[in-house]
Parts: sequence; structure tokens; C-alpha cells
Amino acid sequence: MLYAIVDLGSNTMRLCVYEQSDGSLKSIFEKKTMAGLVNYIKNERLSSTGINRACSILEEYKLYIANFGIGEKELNVFATASLRNIVNTKEVIDKIKEVTGLHVELLSGEEEATLDFMGAIKVFQGESGTLVDIGGGSTELVSFQDRQIQYATSMPVGSLNLYVNYVKKIIPKEDERDLIREHVTEALHSLELKKEVSPCICGVGGTMRAAVKLSNQIFGYPKENITVKTSDIKEMLTIIHNSKRQTIAPILQVIPDRIHTIIPGLIAVDTIAAFYGAEQIIVSKYGVREGYLYERIMKENVYAPSGK
Repeated sequence: MLYAIVDLGSNTMRLCVYEQSDGSLKSIFEKKTMAGLVNYIKNERLSSTGINRACSILEEYKLYIANFGIGEKELNVFATASLRNIVNTKEVIDKIKEVTGLHVELLSGEEEATLDFMGAIKVFQGESGTLVDIGGGSTELVSFQDRQIQYATSMPVGSLNLYVNYVKKIIPKEDERDLIREHVTEALHSLELKKEVSPCICGVGGTMRAAVKLSNQIFGYPKENITVKTSDIKEMLTIIHNSKRQTIAPILQVIPDRIHTIIPGLIAVDTIAAFYGAEQIIVSKYGVREGYLYERIMKENVYAPSGK
């Protein structure tokens, strides 16, 4: 049995094809496109150019799934902050349906956070803690005890919209960093969360995966390492302080497509980690897409994904 999912995000759009066999789930194909839809938002509206960009990518993805014998009616598309944080959401979804024939399911912030948890918990071993998913246009936070959700929430703060709103060039200057940190702090306090200490965070999403890759590159950790020390995040923010070639070389070596968003993302990670008193982050490969697959499509228990 094959399943195809598209995660229509603010920064990236991603097609994933999974195969279920003998009670286990395996990712057999993935295609990521840096769509940058947030760059097409003006006055809280996604422009026609941005809509056409999304449609073009979805049409391309339909060609990919055809190679697996999957029809467009079997392609499951969901959107998060990319369409949640705009005022013309219905117009965009209707236009995508008209052009591509694909229905886009819009996830609320709480739904996205919950599905993040349902995906990550399949492979995350911790019993209690906090899950953090920093995407391009939003950040999801989940507190859990004994592997049960205590709260799941979202704030409209992401690595890409932080870059768009606060950074003039590529690498943010000190005053821009201060503004980013201030904005993330205000967003956290606006959620009125119960103050709690979480020494270990479960990190989900592109920013977290990029952070561990960059940390491994800079500090010489093994490539298979999935843990990031918060002290190393602070050190990376100090090391990557300008756009000079030698300074940004580690980014270009391992995450070149995130050259503009990784520092705003790391500032958000550092600010959130400080809020929870976290000393380290364990990055999960699985999150909202796997949670969506389990909870919305399969609606049954399977073993943890086995990767490619």
C-alpha cells in the first residue's frame, strides 16, 4: 500500500511517498521544493504569483506520483501557516482546486502541533518534555507528560517570516538579532503558558534538522548525531556573525538552501530553549507529515517508520 502526502509550508513544499508493508511504514521517495510562499504575501494576502507558484509545484508533484501508479485523487495535501496566516485562505484553496484538481486541507495551529507530536512520539523515547517545531511561518509547542499531551499550541513565528520582517541582507546584524529575539519572546509570553522546566526538547521540522546538521559540521560531531546542545547553538550564533565567505562556509557546505533562514531560526531556537531551561535538543526525523499519515489517512497503529 502506497501513500502520498504534500506538506504545503511557508518556506518549503514537500512531497513524501510512503509504503506500508508487514505492519511497518517506509519512506520510499521525497521531493522538497523551496517555494518561499511567505515572500509572496503582501497585506496579509498571498498574491496571484504566489498561488501560481504553489499550483505549478503541485502539478509537478502529480507527475512524480504517477510514476508510482498513484492517482491525483490519492494525493493528500495539507497546508499549515502558509495559508493559515493570510486573509484570502479560501480564495487560495479554491484556486488550487480549480487549477490542479487537488483539495488542500488547512490545519489549525493546534492540529499541526498535535500531529507533530503524534508523528514524533513514534520514535522519540522520552516520557515527558516539550516538543518544538520551528517552521517557515509558525512555531508549534507541545508539552507532554507520560507521553500524553498537556497542551498543544502554535504561534505565527517562523524562520522565514523572521528573516523577511527583520533582516535586510543575508546574515542578521546585532540589532536585527535583538529585534528577532524580542519578537520571539513577546510571542511566547502572549501564549500565557504555564512556566515549566524542560531540560530536553524534542525538536521537529526543517529548522531543527538544519540546526543539528550545522552543529555536526562546525563541531565535528558524527553525521548520525541527532542531539544539539543549547550551548552549541549560542556558539554557532557567535561564529556566524557576518556574510564573509569563511564565516558562512559551514552553512554552504551542509544547508545551502537555508543560508538566509538558519540564523533567524537558531535565534528562535535559542530563545525558546532559554524559556524552557533546556540544555539539549534531540531532533526527530518524524513530525507533522507522519502524524498526518497515521491520524488522518491510515487511522490505525503501525510500527515506527523505517526510513528510506
